[in-house]
Amino acid sequence: MNIVEFLKVIVFSLVEGFTEWLPISSTGHLILLQNIIPLAGTKEFFSTFEVLIQLGAVMAVVQEFFFRLWPFGKRKKSGGIYLKEEKVILIGKVLLACLPAAVFGLLLDDFLDQYLYNGFVVSLMLILYGVFFIVLEQRNASRKFAFNRVEDLPWTLCLEIGLFQCLALIPGTSRSGATIIGAMLLSVGRVAATEFSFFLSVPVMAGASLLKLIKHGGHFSGMEWFTLLLSMVLAYLVSLYCIRFLLRYIRSHDFKIFGYYRIIFGGIMLMWFLVSRFLL
Repeated sequence: MNIVEFLKVIVFSLVEGFTEWLPISSTGHLILLQNIIPLAGTKEFFSTFEVLIQLGAVMAVVQEFFFRLWPFGKRKKSGGIYLKEEKVILIGKVLLACLPAAVFGLLLDDFLDQYLYNGFVVSLMLILYGVFFIVLEQRNASRKFAFNRVEDLPWTLCLEIGLFQCLALIPGTSRSGATIIGAMLLSVGRVAATEFSFFLSVPVMAGASLLKLIKHGGHFSGMEWFTLLLSMVLAYLVSLYCIRFLLRYIRSHDFKIFGYYRIIFGGIMLMWFLVSRFLL
């Protein structure tokens, strides 16, 4: 790997870490980045690179919320292990909410890769969901949410949020953006919506990484594996910061700023895409 490609890997990993947890579409940013400063390698390598750096980001969620989700406890007197009922129920709700995206993701994986992973679709989705965020937050200006703790979400509501997550199969939508919008529409508070979105990322993104590895992992060279592992570590470190930042930010702010960013960035990228395609 030459120095230019090494620097590209660093840029891609940092972008993933910064954008995965903010509702601005990490996949969209990576696709657009690949159009501007493409990484060397096959389409299969980039596809796997994309989900494995997401796996690095997921590891940051696991670390940050480990004690919120870890279902095992130890009895003080006997030293025996027991299951914490509230945490087992929460894990069950997370898994239920992940089912729709897992089913549709498996069925549509090849179709999405072939037809929707391009700069034009990404730009349109960035703009569209940016508008959604602004309109939704204007509606929420004086609204009181019914659910402000993830643990209080009903099973049926979790499944409904999971259906919203399916929208994120379209690149540029943002997995966190789709689930947060869906949750707030269903009267879930901002912090709870964001945390539940983080929890949903673990099985969904880990499963996507495993699927890509099964399909393409045996075709990579030693240097490509080094690139993948390095990018995972970088994405993990940056993700830790972004998760903590977002949770602090939304305790006293709304999501409008991310809506404006999506519209501006999506508009710039749409212009760039059209100019590069039709004039260059």
